[in-house]
Amino acid sequence: MSLDPATVRRIARLARLHLEDAEVAQFRQELSGILGWIEQLNEVDVTGVAPLTGAAQMALKMREDVVTDGNIPEKVLANAPERAGNFYAVPKVVE
Repeated sequence: MSLDPATVRRIARLARLHLEDAEVAQFRQELSGILGWIEQLNEVDVTGVAPLTGAAQMALKMREDVVTDGNIPEKVLANAPERAGNFYAVPKVVE
């Protein structure tokens, strides 16, 4: 599909792009190529294929909701500037 310069300028205006006269020909070629790819996609037979609108249709794998400390306190606190037992030691901010 080939676009005329007026259509390219209209698309550029809708996209809030300022095109110089020399750029119109380049964008015309690029947009025509994109529309050519869309025409090729329209030729694909998709009968019997259910549309996928998002991941909401998929069932999520569930796991047991258990709170743990990870069982690796030494690795977690390895870079802590100060520690108090198995906890981060932070300066007091509220008097």
